[in-house]
Amino acid sequence: MVRLVPKVRSSHVRPLEFGLLIFSALILGIAVIALQLSQSDAAIRAGGDATGLTSEVFTVLGGFIVVFGIAHVVMCLKAPDADQLMLPIAALLNAIGLVMIYRIDLAAETTRANSQIMWTVIGVAIFCAVIIFMRSHQNLQNYAYLLGLGGLFLSALPIVWPTSINSDAKVWISLGPFSIQPGEFAKIMLLIFFAALLVNKRTLFTVAGRRVFGLQFPRLRDLGPILLVWGVAILISIFQNDFGPALLLFGTVLGMLYIATGRSSWLIIGVGLAVIGGWSVFQISDKIQDRFTNFLDPLATYDDGTGYQLSQALFGMSFGGVTGTGIGQGYPQLVPVAYADFILSSIGEELGFIGLAAVLVLFAVLVTRGLVTALNAPDSFGKLVAAGLSLTIAIQIFVVTGGVSKLLPMTGLTTPFMSHGGSSLLANYLLLAILLKISHDTRTRAKDAAAETTSDNRAEVPQ
Repeated sequence: MVRLVPKVRSSHVRPLEFGLLIFSALILGIAVIALQLSQSDAAIRAGGDATGLTSEVFTVLGGFIVVFGIAHVVMCLKAPDADQLMLPIAALLNAIGLVMIYRIDLAAETTRANSQIMWTVIGVAIFCAVIIFMRSHQNLQNYAYLLGLGGLFLSALPIVWPTSINSDAKVWISLGPFSIQPGEFAKIMLLIFFAALLVNKRTLFTVAGRRVFGLQFPRLRDLGPILLVWGVAILISIFQNDFGPALLLFGTVLGMLYIATGRSSWLIIGVGLAVIGGWSVFQISDKIQDRFTNFLDPLATYDDGTGYQLSQALFGMSFGGVTGTGIGQGYPQLVPVAYADFILSSIGEELGFIGLAAVLVLFAVLVTRGLVTALNAPDSFGKLVAAGLSLTIAIQIFVVTGGVSKLLPMTGLTTPFMSHGGSSLLANYLLLAILLKISHDTRTRAKDAAAETTSDNRAEVPQ
């Protein structure tokens, strides 16, 4: 008689994720309470009445627990083997961003936090839907070329679609009372397409050409795909008058190409193309020229308004110092668009260098877990998709942080999970769901392989 070891079933318990989500809710509750108490103290100093705590504390905290509690249950049932750190990190970043938006609302007498809560609920709903209905990340490879065409279509849509948004960058479209940025979703679709392209045409990218200074450069006729991406990125920049999304797309695809081939020559070619493209766009775009001038010396253009935003952000972070002014005690509302493009400067002012560093560490851990998922994925497509999605977060955070700290020119990119805006929030929860699905598929396959190995090694036991 042969005894077979039964197939290992995934445990439906995710204690680490559950504990970290409770911790995120605790941080959210403390932050909201601290904010309301600081506003109450400010009212007393101004000669008014103390407001104390309001019901909004319990509404926000209760809603957070319910929404992410549902997401946790979905993960336990449909993706129990997925990484247990990524969802809590995203939830905590979302919570910190929501508190800061609410804080700016109180100072500027706006109501953007309400819409941010709505988009968070929708984003988590999309996250749950992907986890439930996407059977495997490998199914995405079957629709890669269709997704590529859809990504190009969405990228070009704002150029011809009328919008009520008063912006010098054509990245928005209006759908009734809502405005969205289709480029946020196009980014994910195009990354999936390029992952499939690199898997299917890998030989094309690894064929050696001439050797220069010890590096093997590809043949000229094999540069077509990367030149195509470069050309599309430049056209997007020119017609949308916005260099940020194109830089993000090109940088991510370049990183995926290096991961797929392991050749440094592709990085050299990519950097060269980026310099040429950036210089070309700079020559024809007044907006890019203004941003570069502000980057060099924002105080020189402070009075005419173009350098006002960056200057105020630098003043605010300097005012916050190492420990910050305390939540509700600074003046982040003086920075234009502090709730979106410059939300990191708002955090730097009220939570200080320590708080801002903590946020950046959270992003670093999130990206690291995504790259670990890519390393462990058994299939090339899963590796490249996970790596691409992780790289796009890393590049975006680097560029945004560099912009608000005057390390780089501003690009107009948002901070994932934190900045106000529905498009960014929905796209990032979609990105997170795909990453976690790859993580679950990878670990489930590893468990099944280990179970089969154990079963094969069993000896026959006589009766």
